[in-house]
Amino acid sequence: MSYLYLALAIVAEVIGTSALKATAGFTRPGPSVLVVVAYGAAFYCLSLALRSIPVGIAYAIWSGVGTALIALIGWWVLGQRLDAPAWAGIGLIVAGVVVIQLSSSPVT
Repeated sequence: MSYLYLALAIVAEVIGTSALKATAGFTRPGPSVLVVVAYGAAFYCLSLALRSIPVGIAYAIWSGVGTALIALIGWWVLGQRLDAPAWAGIGLIVAGVVVIQLSSSPVT
């Protein structure tokens, strides 16, 4: 169940971050409310995941997967160009998350 909460935290964080640009500096109410609610949900779900996943492992996965997803959304949805070093960095993030998953003991 902890990994489900972690996945929900990642999805909520990605939604909130994706909506940040649309807030126009928090001057547009609709996107601003979405960002606040999404980040609130992200931190709530992350706190539930931390009941049984060590904070370092959970945060590494949360931030790594979130960063990679935001970079991909920027490329795919917003048309932002990713150069070779950016793609390599995303690959390293994914590889790091895989190593954490395969080699760490997440239950405390």
